Amino acid sequence: MKKKTVLASGVFDLIHLGHIRFLEKAKEAGGKNAKLLVVVARDTTVKKFKGKPPILPESQRRALVEALKPVDKAVLGNKKFDVVSIIRRYKPDIIAFGYDQDKILEEVKKYVEEEKLPIKIVKIRRFGRKELTSSSKIKNKIFSEQKG
Repeated sequence: MKKKTVLASGVFDLIHLGHIRFLEKAKEAGGKNAKLLVVVARDTTVKKFKGKPPILPESQRRALVEALKPVDKAVLGNKKFDVVSIIRRYKPDIIAFGYDQDKILEEVKKYVEEEKLPIKIVKIRRFGRKELTSSSKIKNKIFSEQKG
């Protein structure tokens, strides 16, 4: 049986437990022996979509993600944000989205349906509620403790 390739993507600025759980669940979606490929957003993409650059530069974020246990390979996204070319290049069997990636999920779902591609799309639920499960929560906590 062919190993399934699961594609996941994100910014991954300030790695936290929510990222780890997302990547674990994404890999699990591919079943036994699945391969997890993670596309890490470029600094320019982060700035365009979030209005500010990430704390860590893209090369460091990519290296950190690739060092995580569930990840088989991490690559940087395209210089010009383009989901379709990523799908064409890597030909994943499954694409996993995080709880906060609805906009890109809809874009990808539409493309997969239009092209009749045999790609399964999964949405990974949010991990935890009160924990520091987002980079923004971590940044806010650091900022508030600095002021305190």
